[in-house]
Amino acid sequence: MARVAWIGLGVMGFPMAGHLLKKGGHDVTVYNRNPAKAQAWVETYGGRSAPTPASAALSADFVFSCVGNDDDLRQVTTGPDGAFRGMGAGSVFIDHTTASAAVARELHAAAGDRGIAFLDGPVSGGQAGAENGALTVMVGGEAEPFERAKPLISSYARAVNLIGPSGAGQLTKMVNQIAIAGLLQGLSEAIAFAEASGLDLDLVMETISKGAAQSWQMDNRWRTMHEGKFDFGFAVDWMRKDLAICLDEARSNGAKLPVTRLVDSFYAEVQGMGGGRWDTSSLIARLKKSPPKAG
Repeated sequence: MARVAWIGLGVMGFPMAGHLLKKGGHDVTVYNRNPAKAQAWVETYGGRSAPTPASAALSADFVFSCVGNDDDLRQVTTGPDGAFRGMGAGSVFIDHTTASAAVARELHAAAGDRGIAFLDGPVSGGQAGAENGALTVMVGGEAEPFERAKPLISSYARAVNLIGPSGAGQLTKMVNQIAIAGLLQGLSEAIAFAEASGLDLDLVMETISKGAAQSWQMDNRWRTMHEGKFDFGFAVDWMRKDLAICLDEARSNGAKLPVTRLVDSFYAEVQGMGGGRWDTSSLIARLKKSPPKAG
């Protein structure tokens, strides 16, 4: 059993921290900016809550975070009440926020100055993956702290890999989001084309999902896309945040992302339709220009 602190109890962090306690059997203390959410977590899983990231991190062997963006991450790590102030030498900080590679490297250096290991470990699999303990985790950092942290991460992940040095986890998450953005636009157009052609969509999808067109998005989203149901899953607002990170990184490394840039503009249209909190599969809505259905 390890002493663990968890910072950030959103739709992802809430169940992930729960798996560490219930499945992993670890001693978990949580912090959330809204104390009511931390209290709700304690009532659901047990454990304890703390009033600041620093106090949550006191005596912790491992500290995890899953917050909103680069600025949130800096606040809960190197801020006045940040976790780094409470962590001891030899402890490990694992960040699951989807953030920039630059902030990962920045915090890796800041942690190193205090004798703390820092791993950037963004996740893929969405809310369902977090709740089911079936996330994919892509990690940047050193091998030794990764090997120490891997059994804990495995409490809520079905796959966890060390990709490379600090920042490599975040860069891999960018690769993931770039691939998903283009795939969802293609799937949206394919479904809209099949509908316009008057084809039996059930039969079409049953057929092509057995071939080269198959994907997780096709298997799990084609029917709700066809039905115009988007009230679940990974929100458009979050995807636009992630794609902004991708496009900013591409400006630095010289990668050309014409399709990603175009799909980002399509997501902006979906936001303009009131779909900021719709699932990312709602790209099809701009092709149909109709509001989603309830349920």
